[in-house]
Amino acid sequence: MPDQTSPAPATVPILEPRDDLRLTRHHLRIGRAHVPYTATAGTMVLREETFGQGDRADRTEGLKARAEVFLVSYERDDVADRSSRPVTFCFNGGPGSSSVWLHLGMLGPKRVALDPNGFPTSLSGDLVDNEHSLLDVSDLVFIDPVSTGYSRALKGEKPKEFHGFKRDIESVGEVIRLWCSRNGRWPSPKYLAGESYRTTRAAGLAGHLQERHGLFLSGLMLISTVLDFSTLDFGPGNDLPPLLFLPTYAATAHYHKQLDEELQALPVRELLARVEAFARERFAPALLRGASLPDDERRSVAQEIARYTGLSAGFVEANDLRVPIFRFVKELLRDERRTVGRLDSRYVGTDRDAGGENFEYDPAYAAIQGSYTAALNHYLRSDLDFTSELPYEILADLYRNWSYKEFENRYVNVAETLRKAMSMNPRLRVHVASGYYDLATPHFASDYTFDHLGREPELRRNLEFSYYEAGHMMYVHAASLEGLKERLAQFVNEVR
Repeated sequence: MPDQTSPAPATVPILEPRDDLRLTRHHLRIGRAHVPYTATAGTMVLREETFGQGDRADRTEGLKARAEVFLVSYERDDVADRSSRPVTFCFNGGPGSSSVWLHLGMLGPKRVALDPNGFPTSLSGDLVDNEHSLLDVSDLVFIDPVSTGYSRALKGEKPKEFHGFKRDIESVGEVIRLWCSRNGRWPSPKYLAGESYRTTRAAGLAGHLQERHGLFLSGLMLISTVLDFSTLDFGPGNDLPPLLFLPTYAATAHYHKQLDEELQALPVRELLARVEAFARERFAPALLRGASLPDDERRSVAQEIARYTGLSAGFVEANDLRVPIFRFVKELLRDERRTVGRLDSRYVGTDRDAGGENFEYDPAYAAIQGSYTAALNHYLRSDLDFTSELPYEILADLYRNWSYKEFENRYVNVAETLRKAMSMNPRLRVHVASGYYDLATPHFASDYTFDHLGREPELRRNLEFSYYEAGHMMYVHAASLEGLKERLAQFVNEVR
C-alpha cells in the first residue's frame, strides 16, 4: 500500500541582514590640488552581543543584528600611507536630522548651489563641485543615526530604543569603531564634526569612545554648539537665556536695519562687543535683583535693551526684561508683517497671523529644505549608485520624544563630559564655530559654556573659536563657508 504520509513542507531560509555598500570613483579639484577619491554609500548592519539571546537566524558569531545604519564615506585615493591620513566622522543635529546638511552644504565633495546670501539657485537642488570640501586634508564619513536618512531599526527591534541620549551615543560610537576596524584606520588621527544637537553627541562620544573602546580622538569640530541646555531654555527662574540671546537679537536688528543711526553705523562685531559688555556688566546684575530692582533702573535697563534690539521699551518691560526667542522673531518686523528666522535670522517669512506670538514655520529652514532634499535623493542614485524605496528622512521629528532619562530633574549638560575627556586626553583639541545670526544656538551662549568649562591652562590652549556673519548653518553663506574651510583645514593639519 502506498505511503500516505504528506511530504514535509520546504524550509524557507531566513536571510541574515548584510551590509549593502556601493563603491564609485570620482575626482575633485580643491584649490590647486587634484583629489581622486573613492565614495562608499550604503547600509552597515549594526550588531550587538546577545549573551545567548535572540534567534539564530539573525546572529553572526554571537552578535545579534539590531539596525541598518546608512553612511557615505569619501577616501582620498592618492595616499601612500592611509594609517596616518586623518578621518572625520560627521553628523547633524535635531535630534532627528540626517547628515545631509554637513554632507552637501559644507564638508563633502559636492554642495548644493546657493547664491552668495544662502538662497538656492533652483528647487531642483543643483549640485556643484565643492571647492571648500575638507577632503583634501581628511577622509570623511557621514553617518545617519537610526531613524534618519535610510537608517532603520530591523524587524522585531523597537526604533524608540535608539531615540535617546545614551543609546544614540552608543550606537553611533559602535559605527565609528566598526568603520575604523574594517578599514584599518585605528592608527589614523580621528575627528568628529557635529552640528547643533550633534555637538552634544560629539562631546558625549569623546568620553564614550575613550572610556568604552579606548578610542582617543584628535579633535572635535563643533558647529553651532549646545553642550549646556540651560543656556537655551526660556523658563521661569532661568535668567541665562535672556542674557545669552541678547547679542544675537542685536545682530539681527542690525542686519534688518532696525537700530538707531549710531548703532547701525557700527560693524556688527563692534556692536556685539558693546552688547556683550552690557549683558555682563549691567543686564546680569539687574536680572539678579529680580523684583527688588528699583523701577527707575528697570526702565533704564529696558530702554537700553530696546535700543540694542529694535524693540520698543514697552514691549521689553511687558516681558519683564526677558524677551523669549519666539516673541522676538515675531515682534522685530511686525510692522512689516514679517517674521525672522530662528536657524538664521537673516531670512524672513510671512505668517497668516501677523499679530501672533509664534511663527508658523522657520523661514531659514524653509528656504533650503526643498533644494537639499532633492539634491540628496538624486545624488545618491545618480552619482553614488545607491537606491532604496525607503523615504530618506531628512529631518524626522524625533526631538519631540527624545529620551534624556540620564538627566532627569536637571538640564542636559555634557560640558563636564568634554572637560573630563580633554583632561584624560591632553591631545584632544576642539574648534568651536558660531554664527552671529543663529537664534537656535547663539554664539554668546556657546562662549558662556566654554568660559565655564574649566580654568586649567591646558584646557584653554586646546580650545579655539571662529565666528561668522551668518546663522546656524553658517556654510550657506559663501564668505563664511570659505573662511570656515580655511580654519578647519588648519585645525586638522595641526595634528599633534
